[in-house]
Amino acid sequence: MTADARVFMVMAGLGLGGPRPSTSAMQGSTMLIGNAPCSWGIAYPTGNSVTWDQYLDQVAEAGYRGTELGPYGFLPKDKAVLERELGRRGLTLIGITHVHTFGDRSTAPELLATLGELCPLLRDLGARHLVIMDESNWYPAGREGVLDETGWQGLVATVREAQAVSEGKFGLKASFHPHVGTAVEREAQIDRLLAETEIDLCFDTGHHAFWGQDPLAYMKRVWGRIAYMHLKNVDAAVRQLVLDGKLSIEASYGRGVMAPLPDGAVDIRAIMRFLEAQGFDGPVVVEQDLAENASETPLQLARRNLVYVEGLK
Repeated sequence: MTADARVFMVMAGLGLGGPRPSTSAMQGSTMLIGNAPCSWGIAYPTGNSVTWDQYLDQVAEAGYRGTELGPYGFLPKDKAVLERELGRRGLTLIGITHVHTFGDRSTAPELLATLGELCPLLRDLGARHLVIMDESNWYPAGREGVLDETGWQGLVATVREAQAVSEGKFGLKASFHPHVGTAVEREAQIDRLLAETEIDLCFDTGHHAFWGQDPLAYMKRVWGRIAYMHLKNVDAAVRQLVLDGKLSIEASYGRGVMAPLPDGAVDIRAIMRFLEAQGFDGPVVVEQDLAENASETPLQLARRNLVYVEGLK
């Protein structure tokens, strides 16, 4: 068993007031089921309706024992403060999903400078994972994810540099998150990234299914290159509006294209069974993008998603 697995086995569970400790949906699994600030609508370090301490209180209350860092600067950057605040809520820091404009090669120095601050914080708090992701908001409307060959080569070069710094200098595990509306979202693009770099994937079930792709089939095909999981689901009806050209990518989020885990088109049970069968002991982070007309609060959604995953057999 890896060190990660031992930590995750101890730290995972149903949480405050929970009737029993649990490590995942499957008997004997060492997967940590975590969550992230984005499930509370937090996409940027500042300007959020939820404060960092409210988020930590609620993610612990929902029953999670692991959390991502969120946008760098949302949670305290001071190691002692963050260590104290996580510890008193029984939370462990899993890692971070760091968004950057990979389509703009000129911003690579900015990314490397940020990693020089961010990676030591992760390492010193015992988090092993750095997830990097392209910034969808950088692309013009109607040309989401469109790069010419020069732009693609710049993206690849920046990914290689980020991996070299985070892994070679700081000893973390780097992975790349394919994301809707970016230059790496469809299987052919993911295949090319894997062929031209050595980075593994943070595989997001919802983002992969957004374009009608089969998450489980692709996971089986590239299994040796998956290091980290984001568990998310899609609303089939809203997705179809996008596929039919009747709804933009941006507008689909407000319409609830990313459904709660029990309610969407992705077979989450099959995903979890596959992970269990492979002996996956890396993080599995539940994410829930919020619909504009959501009838449940982020806390309620987070709890419902966890109860669903923990109840899978």
